Amino acid sequence: MIIKLLDNIGTFTINLIKGLGDFTLFQLDLLKLIFMPPFRIKELLNQIYFMGYGSLGVIFLTSFFTGLVEAVQLYNGFHKFGVEDFMGYTIFLSIVKELGPVFASLMIISRGISAYAAELGSMRVTEQIDALEVMAVNSKQYLIIPRILATIISLPLLILFFDAVSNIGAYLISVYSLDVNGYAYLDNLRQFAQMKDINEGIIKGLVFGYIISAIGTYIGYNTRGGAKGVGQSTTKAVVYSSVAIFVADYVLSALFLVFNL
Repeated sequence: MIIKLLDNIGTFTINLIKGLGDFTLFQLDLLKLIFMPPFRIKELLNQIYFMGYGSLGVIFLTSFFTGLVEAVQLYNGFHKFGVEDFMGYTIFLSIVKELGPVFASLMIISRGISAYAAELGSMRVTEQIDALEVMAVNSKQYLIIPRILATIISLPLLILFFDAVSNIGAYLISVYSLDVNGYAYLDNLRQFAQMKDINEGIIKGLVFGYIISAIGTYIGYNTRGGAKGVGQSTTKAVVYSSVAIFVADYVLSALFLVFNL
């Protein structure tokens, strides 16, 4: 029993190290291709349109109701101590530093990264990627780099949109439904809110954008096993990207705290 357990742990560890090694080498190869012509500008713009503009609807709905829920839940606690006027800054801080980057990334994963994994996986199992290589087209440069760059560009902008909509939603329900003093709400927000708080969310967006797109495209590009493999790759891309977001969020938050950025 113990030997079997140790064997499973050893196998898992070896596979994990091998997988991380393959992923790292894959990303290093992509890094070289970014600066090599031809530059796929049209494909990049198409992916920005898909990932950025195409995600505005789901981001709007998610952010607006996040602001509403945040205001309602905070009011329950703040009202007991008579400090409802400080809700504005507290909501602002929690959204721009944590909820905005994380929730926007999760929505992008569910809508965009899953699509990347499924699309690339389908192209791999139907040998379309092999056909590109036969035609002397670098498939990584053509298929993967525009998707990664589009996510890195789009996600910080979507996070800013998320921040704006959710804070507006929180203000509206706080003032017009919960009877919070609107002038005091905005005055405390004006006094305490800082640009560095917003910058933290933007930096997280840049890092998250790379992480989730790198994972999704890597898994999709290396799909095996036909239609079943495509489904498995899509599931892995969503799960691995989501877990990576929470790990990266903690690491970045700790770094911002330690270095007082």
